[in-house]
Amino acid sequence: MKHAPLRGRPLLTATIVLALAACARAPAKLDHPVLRDDVPLAGLDAPARAGWPAAQWWRKYDDPQLDKLIERAVRQSPDIALAQTRVQSARQSVRLAAAQLGLSINGNAQVARQRMSEHGLIPSEFLGFTWYNQADIGLQLQYDFDWWGKKRATVDAALDEAHAAQAQRSAAALAIQYAVADTYFGWQADQARLQLVRQMLSTQQQLARIIALRVKQGVDLPDETQQANARVAALHGMRVAIEGSAQIRKVALAALLGIAPAELPELHARPLPAVERGIPADAGIDLIARRPDIVASRWQVESMLRKTDAARAAFFPDIGISAMAGLSSIDMDKLFTLGSRTFALTPALHLPIFNGGALKANYGLSKAQLDSAVAQYNSVVLGAARDVATQALNAEQLAARRQAQQGELDADRQLLATAQARLRQGVRDARESLAAEAQLLQQRDAAVQLQSQALSADLALIKALGGGYRRTGTLPAPTSSSTGAADHERH
Repeated sequence: MKHAPLRGRPLLTATIVLALAACARAPAKLDHPVLRDDVPLAGLDAPARAGWPAAQWWRKYDDPQLDKLIERAVRQSPDIALAQTRVQSARQSVRLAAAQLGLSINGNAQVARQRMSEHGLIPSEFLGFTWYNQADIGLQLQYDFDWWGKKRATVDAALDEAHAAQAQRSAAALAIQYAVADTYFGWQADQARLQLVRQMLSTQQQLARIIALRVKQGVDLPDETQQANARVAALHGMRVAIEGSAQIRKVALAALLGIAPAELPELHARPLPAVERGIPADAGIDLIARRPDIVASRWQVESMLRKTDAARAAFFPDIGISAMAGLSSIDMDKLFTLGSRTFALTPALHLPIFNGGALKANYGLSKAQLDSAVAQYNSVVLGAARDVATQALNAEQLAARRQAQQGELDADRQLLATAQARLRQGVRDARESLAAEAQLLQQRDAAVQLQSQALSADLALIKALGGGYRRTGTLPAPTSSSTGAADHERH
């Protein structure tokens, strides 16, 4: 007995051939791009710093005013609020991508009152009615097998974007913390200089009065008075400039806190803290995980790599299955009877046969974005190296200048002591002592300025070192080419 030919065999054969053709033109899987795992700091001659900055690095200065300002700035800063919205948006993108995975179930129920056309294919007079009710209740189930990992890669890319957003928020917080500390200590330096300028002004005024008496008695020329008055006027201008600088810094602090200048808490003058020198011994290697901008760039690379995986998976057939079960009736009284049952099972195969080059263009775009992310990462790493080296060298130069200036300061102290001794012995008048005191005050002012610059350089170095940031989440090894959610430590 002959068997009837299988009519579905040609269709199945054609489907398999088309699927294999679609797979054959898919691009090769990309390897993980080669990324730097260290920062090039070789040759930098700087002393070793005692460890990395702590998470709350500003507390080492033991200044309650600074602590409150930074805590308030981090809590209220618009920049950090904006960065936090990016984190929330990235998290919702992860949820949206994950919702596309696995089984989806939807329910529906509808009741419709409809009128049939009297001139349609089946006139209503043959059916015996013109109006009828249509009621439907059912469940729809759909499952995409995702055999090629397109949706998993999309979820992984969204997770990496979320990690990048978290690192960017940390970078924004570090920038705010640094700006507040630098502005605050700049204000403290202005207060210290104002105190010295007042003393210099008092000394120069005393000297000017003595010179005026000597000119009146004909001992000195009138030019001496003009020169003394010019020095007093210059100190008045210097005081006004420093007072203006202090006011500007308070306005800047208020802006960093996101408040009006009038709402800024009262600040009290305090001595400038000591400055710590050097960089951590393992800065060249550990900086990769300590700089939030580097970490964010690295996560961006991972996200772009996952997106190329998703774009590549689009070349392969999509295989899914959908099912429907429900009740349907044009008689409401019979809706919940066994005869109203309806079922459907629909396997689905989507073959990307001809799409006008859209798949290739999308894959090329994802590769270009990956190349851009890699270039951005390398640029950030080199920028971090330049930043650390610049700040470390600047700190060393300021330390050398402070040491040299300390010698001048000690010499001026000795000159003042000698002049005061001669004044007490009656060998010289007060002019020599006042002049020596004015010169010492100038050296003290220069010392304050150098200490302020050294402190600013130390703050900049702390920022360059990542400000106590520690990477969260485990990144894949730089040479790895694996994909999937299992390749990452997620949280």
